[in-house]
Amino acid sequence: MIKHKQLLLLLLWTAIALILRFANLDSKPLWTDEFSTLVFSLGNSFRGVPIDRAIALSTLLQPLQLGADAGIADVLKHLLVESNHPPVYFMVAHWWMRLFAPTEDSLVWIGRSLPALLGVISVPAIYFLGKFAFNSRLVGQCAAAMMAVSPYGIYLAQEARHYTLGILLVIASLFCLTVAAKKLQQRAPMPIWTVLFWIIVNCLGIAVHYFFALTLCAEAIALIAVIWQQFHGKLALSDSQQPNIWQFQILWRLLAVALGTVAGGLVWLPIFLSNKYGSELTNWIVSGDRTFVAWIAPIFQALAGWIAVISLLPVESSNLVVVVGSAIGMIIYFIWVLPLLQNGLKTSLKTTETRLGTVIFGGFAIGSIFLFFSFAYILGIDLTRGPRYNFVYFPGAILILGTALAFIYDTPAIKTRWFKLPAIEFTGKKAVLLILVMGLVSSVTVNSNLGYRKYYKPDLLIPIIREVSKVPVLIATTQKTHVEIGELMGIGLEWKKSQKGSAADFVADVTDVRKKGSATSNVADVADVTDVADVRNKEEFKGFDFPQFLLVKQRKESPEIVAGILDKTLSQLERPLDLWLVNFRAPVNLAAQKCQIESRDLSPVDGYEYQVHHCS
Repeated sequence: MIKHKQLLLLLLWTAIALILRFANLDSKPLWTDEFSTLVFSLGNSFRGVPIDRAIALSTLLQPLQLGADAGIADVLKHLLVESNHPPVYFMVAHWWMRLFAPTEDSLVWIGRSLPALLGVISVPAIYFLGKFAFNSRLVGQCAAAMMAVSPYGIYLAQEARHYTLGILLVIASLFCLTVAAKKLQQRAPMPIWTVLFWIIVNCLGIAVHYFFALTLCAEAIALIAVIWQQFHGKLALSDSQQPNIWQFQILWRLLAVALGTVAGGLVWLPIFLSNKYGSELTNWIVSGDRTFVAWIAPIFQALAGWIAVISLLPVESSNLVVVVGSAIGMIIYFIWVLPLLQNGLKTSLKTTETRLGTVIFGGFAIGSIFLFFSFAYILGIDLTRGPRYNFVYFPGAILILGTALAFIYDTPAIKTRWFKLPAIEFTGKKAVLLILVMGLVSSVTVNSNLGYRKYYKPDLLIPIIREVSKVPVLIATTQKTHVEIGELMGIGLEWKKSQKGSAADFVADVTDVRKKGSATSNVADVADVTDVADVRNKEEFKGFDFPQFLLVKQRKESPEIVAGILDKTLSQLERPLDLWLVNFRAPVNLAAQKCQIESRDLSPVDGYEYQVHHCS
C-alpha cells in the first residue's frame, strides 16, 4: 500500500511537470540561441544565408527547413565549424526532428518539446536520487515536487536548448558521487560498474555542454568535504572491518574515474581551441570592467538565480503596480520561508540518516557557487550573467531543498510572527503545501512569459513596422556571427505569422461582406464591395507581403565599407521604400539616397534597437 501511494504521488508530480512544461510551449518567440539549436539540429548551416545583398524572406528562413538528405554528418560538420558547443544534444535533436518532420507551423513546438520532455523525466530521476542519497522516500518526494514546480526548471525546459539533458546527466553523475561517498563511509571500494558508468556519464556530460566540467569540479569539492568530515569523526562510519579509506583499491577506483573523465574531456580540447567563433560568441560573459557596479553585479545576479529556483512572481511586468506588488509579495514570502529552510537544513545535518546526503549536496552546491565567483572575480568571466548556466548545480540545490522540506513536513507546528502582530501557527504539512503552491504560481508566471521573459521580442516589433510602413520595406542589420542572423530570423518568423493573420482577417472580411450581400440579392453590389475590400487589403499590405532583408558583414576597421554596401543595395531597389535599420552597428549617411528619418518617437522593443528611414 505504501509503495502504491509513493508511486501515485510520483506520478502526480510528473503529471504536474508535464503540464507546466508543455503549456504555452510555442507561444513565446524564439531567441538567437534557439535558432542556433534548430539550424544545426536540422543539419543546416548559417553560411547559406547570403551576406552583403538584399534577400527575400524565404531565403532568410531557408536554414530552418528540414532537408531530405541532411544527416548526422551534416550536423557535426556545421556545428563544429560555426559554433562553440559539443555535438551530443544536437545529434539527439536531429533524430528528434527526423522523427517528427517539423513543418513551418510546428517547428517551434517540436524544437522545444524535446527539452520539455527531458525536463519532465528529471522529476522521477531526482526522486530516486533523493530517496537513495537520504534513505528517505519523503526527501525523494519533496525533491520531485520542487523539481516539478521550480520556475527555473520550467524556464530551462521551455527553451530549445541542451540544458535539460545536461541536468539529467548531472543527476546521473551525482548518483555515482553518492555511491562513492557511501562506499567511503563503509570503507569499501566502488563497484566496477559504478566506475564505468560514472566515466561514461561524465564524458557524455562534457559532450553536451563544456560547463559540465564545473559540475565535476564541484563534485570533487563535495567528495573532499565528505572525506574531511570522516577524518574529523563528524560522519558515522560503518562497523565494517574493511581497511581505512586510504586503501589502495579505493583510491585507485576514484583515480580511474578522474583519469577516464579527463581523457574523455580532452577529446574536445583541440576542437574547442581551434574554433574561431568561440571567443566571439562568449565575449558577453567576459568582463574587464572593474567599477563598483561590476564588482557587486555577480552577487546580485547569482542571488536572483537562486531566488528563481523556488519563487518568481511577475516582477518583469510592464505594469508598475504588478511589479511592485510582486516584489513585495516575494519579499514577504522569503522572510517567512528562509528561516524554515534554514532550520530544516540544520536538523538534516544533525540527523544520522540524512547527514551524509546533506554534506554531499551541500558541499556540491557550495563548491559550485565558489567556482562561479572564482570565475567572475579571478578570471573575469562572469557566468552569473547567464542564469541558464546554473544548470550545473541545479539538481544539487533541489535535493538540499528536498531534505529541508522533508523535515519541515514532519514538524508538528510552526509559529510565524512579524513585529508585534499576533503569531500565526500552522502545521509543517501546510507550510510545505504553501511552498509548493508558491512554486506552482511561479511556474505559471514563467510559462505565461511573465517571468524569465525572452530578451528578444520581435512580436512587438512587427506591429510597429506594420503600422508605420505602407510601402515595401528593407530590414538591415550588421552581421558578426550567426547571432545576428538569428535576430533577423526572429523578425522573419514573426513576419510570416503576421502575414497569415492578415490573410485570415481578409478572408473573414470578404466572407462577411458576401453573407450580407446574399441577403440583398444584389450580386453586382456584392462584387463591388468585395473588390473594394480586396483593393484596400492589397494596398495596405503591399509592402508587407514582400519584405527584403540585408545582412552587412560588420567591419569595425572599415565602417565606410558597411555604409557603402547599404548605399549600393538601396540604389538597386525600387522606390518608395522604408528602410529599417535594426541593431545596425555602423554610422550611415542616407542623404544621397533621399531617405528621411521617421519624425515620430516609436516605442522601444527589447532586443532590437531600430531606426526608420523613408526613402523616395
